Amino acid sequence: MIKMSDLLILGIGNYLMGDEGIGVHTALALQKLPIAEKVDVVDGGTGGFHLLEFFEIHDKVILIDATLDNNEPGTIRLITPRFAKDFPRAMSTHDIGLRDMVNALQLMEKMPEIYLFVVSIESIQQQGILLTPAIEKTIPILIEQVLELANKLQGESIQLEKNVMA
Repeated sequence: MIKMSDLLILGIGNYLMGDEGIGVHTALALQKLPIAEKVDVVDGGTGGFHLLEFFEIHDKVILIDATLDNNEPGTIRLITPRFAKDFPRAMSTHDIGLRDMVNALQLMEKMPEIYLFVVSIESIQQQGILLTPAIEKTIPILIEQVLELANKLQGESIQLEKNVMA
């Protein structure tokens, strides 16, 4: 794997389980934008330990994932977990994999700075690639927040026209 930048944006989730795939949908949208030329943007799916290499080679990681946290569906929160216990308790179907991966990174002393955008979902649908309207309408807002954080972390400004994100 070739490292293009010190910053990784990683969308996590199962694309085939509706709203649980918000991280993947957002990563795929970001890959189509000019930001992909300045940072590494990856659809991490439900990769678990297979994503360890991405974390090892980047200094900063922005994660995007769904969470079952009883907030209004579409609520976006940014947290900065430093330890496995800092991840939300009600992470979706791949919760254990992310927590275990963070523990492994700490043991190897290769822990990057992690910034986690979580999007509240109502439930995990068993089948389907479509997002519910409440979650789908969060993607442009989420992209804007991810870009703002990426700019801050890189000390640069990546300008996009508003219609590019639609």
